[in-house]
Amino acid sequence: MNLKAGLLGGGSWGTTVAALIARNAPVTLWARDTAIVEEINTQRTNKKFLPEAKIPENVVATNSIKEAVAMKDVIVMGIPSQAFRSVLEQIKPHVRPWVPIISLSKGLELSTGKRMTELINDVLPGHPAGVLTGPNLAREIMAGYAAASVIAMEDAVIVKELQKLFHSGLFRVYTNHDVIGAELGGVLKNIIAIAAGMGDGQGAGENTRSAVITRGLAEITRLGVAMGGETQTFAGLAGTGDLIATCTSAQSRNRTVGFQLGKGRTIQEITEEMFMVAEGVKSAPAVMALAEKYNVHMPIAEEVFQVVQDKSTARRAFRGLLRTVAGAESDPG
Repeated sequence: MNLKAGLLGGGSWGTTVAALIARNAPVTLWARDTAIVEEINTQRTNKKFLPEAKIPENVVATNSIKEAVAMKDVIVMGIPSQAFRSVLEQIKPHVRPWVPIISLSKGLELSTGKRMTELINDVLPGHPAGVLTGPNLAREIMAGYAAASVIAMEDAVIVKELQKLFHSGLFRVYTNHDVIGAELGGVLKNIIAIAAGMGDGQGAGENTRSAVITRGLAEITRLGVAMGGETQTFAGLAGTGDLIATCTSAQSRNRTVGFQLGKGRTIQEITEEMFMVAEGVKSAPAVMALAEKYNVHMPIAEEVFQVVQDKSTARRAFRGLLRTVAGAESDPG
């Protein structure tokens, strides 16, 4: 392809997506950490985030935001949700008009409750905004395992072109016009993954985990549809697919947080040891604010929120869920 891509973020998923794009087009990757930049450029590795992966020669790393985005044809944002707006502000003077900006983040801005594509529209109006999301565990993809993802944008022409940029080999990329649903699927499943992890940490069993995933999907879908997403999106890769991967994999940061909570550790102890962001912890307050705003009942998300805010424990949370009266499966609860 003749496109040139700029990717912001040197974490595990940002580096992985840069490696995927590099099969189709040259990529300039920006990272804050000078050691990571040097390591990528000289050793073709990023051992802090992807210990066993080799990074293609077509990926060039830099500490310069300007170098990463100037004269690029597409910008990919692999930035945690709480830093997303500030990085958009930094790239604003250097991005050419109308260049598409794609988010990889699966979080909400805590102060506003906004999705990342909404932040793109706020800070860089006129730039087509989209999201790449799905059941994508970075280490498996870098190891060459088959995976599938969704790129969601409102513009049907641009999304088809960007599909070609991300799609490669065993990494299949599907298109979707439902940006709201695709983005919310990625955000909300993190909360349910913490709940599933809390059950696993307490030895609750596979039946319990299946129930949490299924009832969690019902909660995700209710809020997502209330906010303008489409029901079928939550039944696809961005909803059910991402939810299953995140709730069952030991590689999932959010499930890991829940698992440790289930073992009786505090949220402060757990997060102090993590050098990668578990977006569910950060987004939980914003998710509950949205549930209240749209009058959507989310008992699993509510229990997770109480635990990650240190207002409850994983054991108490599960007792609360077990005491919830079961009605018809279609009921909001």
